[in-house]
Amino acid sequence: LCERLTVEDEAQFEALWRQLGLSVDWRQNYQTIGPRARKVAQAAFLRNLARGEAYQAAAPGLWDVTFQTAVAQAELESREYPGHYHRLAFHVVDAEAAAAAAKAAGAPVEQGPEGTADICIETTRPELLPACVALVAHPDDERFQPLFGQMVASPVFGVEVPVLAHPAAEKDKGAGIAMCCTFGDTTDIDWWRDLGLPLRAILRKDGRLESETPEWITDETGRAMYAQMAGKTTFSARAALVERLATTGEMRGEPTKTVRQTNFFEKGDKPLEIVTSRQWYIRNGGTAWANPASGRELRSELLTRGQELTWHPEFMRVRYENWVKGLNNDWLISRQRFFGVPFPLWYKLDDEGQPLYDEVIVPDESALPVDPSSDTAPGYTEEQRGVPGGFVGELDIMDTWATSSLSPQLVCGWLHDEDLFARVYPMDLRPQGQDIIRTWLFSSVVRANLEFGALPWKHAGISGWILDKDHKKMSKSRGNVVTPKGLLDTYGSDAVRYWAASARLGLDPAFEETQIKIGRRLAIKVLNASKFALSMGVPWDADEAALAAVPAPSLEAREVTEDIDRALLAALAEVVEAATTAFEGYEHARALEVTESLFWTFCDDYIELVKERANDAASTHEAAAVRSARTTLAIAVDTFVRLLAPFLPFVTEEVWSWYRTGSVHRSAWPTAAPLREAADGVDASLVAHAGLALAALRKLKSEAKVSQKTPIESVTLAVVEGLAAAVEAVR
Repeated sequence: LCERLTVEDEAQFEALWRQLGLSVDWRQNYQTIGPRARKVAQAAFLRNLARGEAYQAAAPGLWDVTFQTAVAQAELESREYPGHYHRLAFHVVDAEAAAAAAKAAGAPVEQGPEGTADICIETTRPELLPACVALVAHPDDERFQPLFGQMVASPVFGVEVPVLAHPAAEKDKGAGIAMCCTFGDTTDIDWWRDLGLPLRAILRKDGRLESETPEWITDETGRAMYAQMAGKTTFSARAALVERLATTGEMRGEPTKTVRQTNFFEKGDKPLEIVTSRQWYIRNGGTAWANPASGRELRSELLTRGQELTWHPEFMRVRYENWVKGLNNDWLISRQRFFGVPFPLWYKLDDEGQPLYDEVIVPDESALPVDPSSDTAPGYTEEQRGVPGGFVGELDIMDTWATSSLSPQLVCGWLHDEDLFARVYPMDLRPQGQDIIRTWLFSSVVRANLEFGALPWKHAGISGWILDKDHKKMSKSRGNVVTPKGLLDTYGSDAVRYWAASARLGLDPAFEETQIKIGRRLAIKVLNASKFALSMGVPWDADEAALAAVPAPSLEAREVTEDIDRALLAALAEVVEAATTAFEGYEHARALEVTESLFWTFCDDYIELVKERANDAASTHEAAAVRSARTTLAIAVDTFVRLLAPFLPFVTEEVWSWYRTGSVHRSAWPTAAPLREAADGVDASLVAHAGLALAALRKLKSEAKVSQKTPIESVTLAVVEGLAAAVEAVR
């Protein structure tokens, strides 16, 4: 099914990308679920495993109860989630003096209904009370220092737990002291690990509480309460326990509403739980580990890679660095799903048929790709699958990013076409969105660094998000996405590309259909202005035979002799230089901006200035002056179509076909030197000055409410000092 859907989706994407005019070599493609990608992903993992960069561990991890899978740190979304604070009373055990001292210091110590000295905490997860292993406060908090090292009994369940100090505790949050449960959040994991606390897990992978009453609950009242909670969802278990706490008086006051930031799986709609399970990890600097290949701490090494990478725009580097510095776990790459690249692993079974996870069976790299659910483990027969003393295949699959992180190697032919790989790896550029710096970009850097000790590309071009008309990020979940197909059909590909190319890297452009209409207007103007400029001297009523006999326009710059013509070439030289510099700096929007600006000057001013001379319908101009105008027009069109080809590929290809062979997209990029040489020192600003004069004359006709075609018998122009000679030159 996955392979069939991939083929169908590929056809749709190819059709869309061809319509959009993307420069894709359709002979070079791969599928992240195809045999070649599976081989690369499995080989890279086996090499990670052999070098100690991949490992399995039974550890607490984030778990989505809906999708029934582990979730990596990079897949998290922090969202607001409503809840209630519950003020719960833990009973101080045989430490009345310490409790009194803590109360005197300002700790929330109260006397219970039974005369007990109670220390009160606040929690939004009372249902995890059976999993409580300690109360934790900041070591510098004088309120709780008398209680450090003392024991308290949990409400209802009567399980004794210590009061401990940890620097991550927040003195100004809630009561200033919190219960540590295994596990309510990632802070609990840190405290559990740092303080060497026992594991008392009660949550199952389906989001319900364990059915069996935990052995550490020995109080009969507590065991009876847990029996009421067993097998229930966290919501139902919480309701039952809160009712009991209210009855016993161990919940002080009523629950108070709150909204808290909670971790969600990016595709999920329920808060993540923390469940202990066996998973596969790849080292990514999230835990302390020195890379044997370099002798350096991996986190430091990956930060260095971020410095070596050239970022466009530069400020996006900070997002990468903040992500690396904020990692607190290695990269969890195993997933409990159906579709994906399987781990190339089997496990030996003991005499009772239980997997020996420490005795991993791996294939030879030459056998890849393999599917352990159907392929037999090396050294075994299929009859030994699942029987005592035999083997069993790994059921988990790799995270999507475990394959996508190898896309540079896949594209360049690693393990498939070593000649190609040697010639093109590492690549030049990774173009991608800002929201997947922490996933695609970072994971790609990790894999390349571990395998090759270097970056997989030299540059990273980071685009922004597309915003809707209210300047909110477009997303499927918000229902504000505008798909491109209708826009392409309505306005044409060049117009849509113009809108997209107008957005600078790193910035979030708002979707504006008006901007697409401007792009369409530009594309149509390229066609019309080019046709007009290249048809000078051709009678308007010429038949097909006459048109076919018209010689190709001259592109010989030595034929440009008039100052206004040379001024345009000088202006073109400046734009070519500016656009080239912009492209070299990955500022495509700037390249479009400067090119478009001069193109409209060319259309509105220059063509108006020279069309009568270039057409020479009455044969009143010198032949050299006519050739100068016509050649300049042709050179301008030839330059503009090449400058605009990356943005408007279809109309520029059409114009190119009118007077040249081949494709504009295979032609040489224009250079400034020959244009500047042909300008022969004439100031490019001459065109702008002439444009100002034309604008003044147009304004005069508009104010007189006459057609722009109305001839002017005589006019006097008042110009600023120093410009008279320039205006006279184009009179």
